[in-house]
Amino acid sequence: MPIIIGLMNFAVPLQLGVRDVAFPTLNSTSFWLTATGALLVNLSLVIGEFARTGWLVYPPLSELPYSPGVGVDYYLWALLISGVGTLMTGINFVTTILKIRAPGMSYLRMTIFCWTALAANLLIIAAFPVLTATLGMLALDRYLGFHFFTNDAGGNMMMFINLIWTWGHPEVYILVLPAFGIFSEVISTFSGKPLFNYRSMVAATMFICLVSYLVWMHHFFTMGAGADVNAFFGISTSIIAVGTGVKIYNWLFTMYGGRIRFATPMLWSMGFLVTFTIGGMTGVLLAVPPADFLLHNSLFLVAHFHNVIIAGVVFAAFAGITYWFPKAFGFKLDEGWGKAAFWLSLFGFYVVFMPLYVAGLLGMTRRLQHYEVAAWRPWVLIAGIGIVIMMAAAACQVIQFVVSIRRRDQLRDETGDPWDGRSLEWATASPPPPFNFAVLPNVQGAEPYWGIKQRAIETQQLSAEPRYEPIEMPRNSPTGFITAFFSTLTGFALIWHIWWLVGLGIVAAYAVFVWFAWRDAVEYSIPAEEVARYDRERRRARAQWLAQHAGQPA
Repeated sequence: MPIIIGLMNFAVPLQLGVRDVAFPTLNSTSFWLTATGALLVNLSLVIGEFARTGWLVYPPLSELPYSPGVGVDYYLWALLISGVGTLMTGINFVTTILKIRAPGMSYLRMTIFCWTALAANLLIIAAFPVLTATLGMLALDRYLGFHFFTNDAGGNMMMFINLIWTWGHPEVYILVLPAFGIFSEVISTFSGKPLFNYRSMVAATMFICLVSYLVWMHHFFTMGAGADVNAFFGISTSIIAVGTGVKIYNWLFTMYGGRIRFATPMLWSMGFLVTFTIGGMTGVLLAVPPADFLLHNSLFLVAHFHNVIIAGVVFAAFAGITYWFPKAFGFKLDEGWGKAAFWLSLFGFYVVFMPLYVAGLLGMTRRLQHYEVAAWRPWVLIAGIGIVIMMAAAACQVIQFVVSIRRRDQLRDETGDPWDGRSLEWATASPPPPFNFAVLPNVQGAEPYWGIKQRAIETQQLSAEPRYEPIEMPRNSPTGFITAFFSTLTGFALIWHIWWLVGLGIVAAYAVFVWFAWRDAVEYSIPAEEVARYDRERRRARAQWLAQHAGQPA
């Protein structure tokens, strides 16, 4: 999630043609609260312990009688605090996308990445309060002896499973919808074509956003809710695959007839198309309750989950980082090492997880300390070989960054448009100036930057220099960092029952926000001369590119 939200933070304001998100200080606070959660998890490794209850702290194991140490408390407060940060991020981005766009940027002129970011953040706003309430109830069980999820006094542990997956399955789409947006940008750019059937992509995105709230119970068909309930959730799970199917076909039709360039981001996208489709088909199989009764908790399920999350989200993160890296840092990543990382990752993925499908069909369950079934052993050994291949892929990525940084002068992006892009982020310099755009673009079509670029190539001249004016930008503020510092103290104190420190941390964090609210100077002005200097340098590089490519077709 931090990588996906980080890519949103970078690309969405640029693609909307605006200077910043709606609430910059809230954005900073969100980031630092996420860091607080990560810091508390890491503190648990040296002070106390972390939860030994699996990745979703199911009760009754996570209740106080069965987990009396501080491990579950570290888990609860790390996620509660970072979850507040994520919720603030959702509010920030929904406000930004709905209310702050360049002149002429209607909803149906936004990029698909902006649409998927909107859908994901709507899901964050709706889902993360459920996570907060669920973990809050478990904390009340542990701290004050409540009985929400206990075995006695009216508690019901299965209610925790329902609630955690009411958050958990929308969370899957919070991850994968922005990933779909990244692939849409990359496939369109490297196919040299507008995205096929844009409106159906928007409709499919919002369809997935809505239906993702009607599928959570497929995670526990075996709970015993009954055939009617299982049938409803099985059908809804199969239906949600239709939205993804629409996207798959649109991506294929975008590539069809295009002049495809096989740069590293495009390779990640094509690897995704094949691998994610396989994972999606196994998901539809698991959506059939009788099949799920046989495969639940098996390595088949583990393989399916990794098939969609690695191919869908991890591949998208790598594609997005490679794609927007030159825009963020001013130089491209080395293509040779990037392609080596891709092919080793793709091959290694299949060597790891295809055998796990077979082992799952043979009856091997997950979370085994040891096993003695000879028929499983060959498949587990093959998966182990695949892990070594994926480790080699990770090493290639580390080398790619080291080599790229050392060769940054040769890999420098002078024009701000290294991939021949189509959306507004490529209209700025690389890296963008603090204000993003010297003059906010006036959007007049679905692909405004592509239209501007084609006119410049046809006429062999840039548009007339605009009239530069001073730009007001929000001041940098330490509010987020200081708030997160006191939130870390508060979380640590709650874990170890240091009540005076809890009170101090809450009061101090509140005081920081009061101080922020009473600031007098909230913005600073960038003089018109400095704005002009930034933009003239960008225009000079573009004019030089035009002169070098004179006579080439648009």
